[in-house]
Amino acid sequence: MGYGKFYAKRAVHFRASEIRELLAISQKPGVISFAGGLPNPKAFPIEEIREIINKILTEDGAKALQYGPTSGLMEFRREIAKFVSRFSIKADINNVLATVGSQQALDIVGRLFLDENDVVIVGLPTYLGAINAFVAYGPKLVGVPLDENGINVDLLEKKIKELKSKGEKIKIIYTVPTFQNPAGVELSEDRRKRMIEIAEKYDLLVVEDEPYSMLRFEGKMLKPIKHYDEEGRVIYMATFSKILSPGIRLAYVIASEEIARKMIIAKQSMDLCTPTFTQIIAYHYIKNGYIEKHIPKIIEMYRRKRDIMLESMEKYFPEECKWTKPRGGMFLWAELPKKINTKEMFDEAIKEKVAYVHGRAFHVDGSGENTMRLNFTNPADDAIEEGIKRLAEVIKKRL
Repeated sequence: MGYGKFYAKRAVHFRASEIRELLAISQKPGVISFAGGLPNPKAFPIEEIREIINKILTEDGAKALQYGPTSGLMEFRREIAKFVSRFSIKADINNVLATVGSQQALDIVGRLFLDENDVVIVGLPTYLGAINAFVAYGPKLVGVPLDENGINVDLLEKKIKELKSKGEKIKIIYTVPTFQNPAGVELSEDRRKRMIEIAEKYDLLVVEDEPYSMLRFEGKMLKPIKHYDEEGRVIYMATFSKILSPGIRLAYVIASEEIARKMIIAKQSMDLCTPTFTQIIAYHYIKNGYIEKHIPKIIEMYRRKRDIMLESMEKYFPEECKWTKPRGGMFLWAELPKKINTKEMFDEAIKEKVAYVHGRAFHVDGSGENTMRLNFTNPADDAIEEGIKRLAEVIKKRL
């Protein structure tokens, strides 16, 4: 049976996530995978979660197992409003929305703001999940290059002027400012301030995606872009996937009261509500101080793994290659000589039982053929050096 005639027009924009497709391949026995953006299972606070769940089921089981409001539980949202104050964000309960992971938050943004041919400006490279969430609504995604200090704001303003002169309708700047996925770089303080000035000057929204800001190994904490937002232009989102567990599928949005209300209405037709049970888990995780005790353990583990990967790359990678040295997060970004196509090289790497994500997947302009993303958080410590050694041999053969 031919189903094409039944699909909605927007379905032509849907596409499979290249990372999800690669993950299936990279999970073959014996393969050392740097491909997935997976937290390490040893970073999950299993005993703490067990304590919290026992407490919930003993004291508040009926509420935890019931439907909740679409916006999120009142106590969860109130606790989040207090929690983000430590990052210099001012918010009250009416600014907070609970979502089923940040991916849902991105999809709601696309659903709410994007029409066909609207322009979203993203980094080159940028997070693939955001690309896929936005593409479903038919916008034009326009990339602006990154450097070691994040998205180049001079080039950003230049690109905005160019697009405006052509009559393009620009709506959103999307950014992962802290330990960016995939590049691992951090938007500098002056660029954060400049980005909000640009958004105000050209009347744009900023979607600030912050999954990794609490996973800082070194350097001072930078204030979010949302801190500098005086007009309600920034939609800030963060997740518990990296600091608690990805399996609980819980994130939150901080936005102006009007935008938060519109996002809640959009969410009502999607899933009615974010799971009550996971919100109460996260509520206790923050309120009762579990998070302060546990985050340093994650940071210690991930810092060690990053250092092993960096040392291994220095030891084994050809001198023609270069890579970022992230101060936190979960990824680093490697750039190989121009003549190497990392998508074509992937099958050779799998034969040598090592996996990565090719960089072109993160570029909305089709560039990045000679780049790759490497995840250092999920592999075992001893597997990191061996995997980098295998990957280096694959690269040397290509050279």
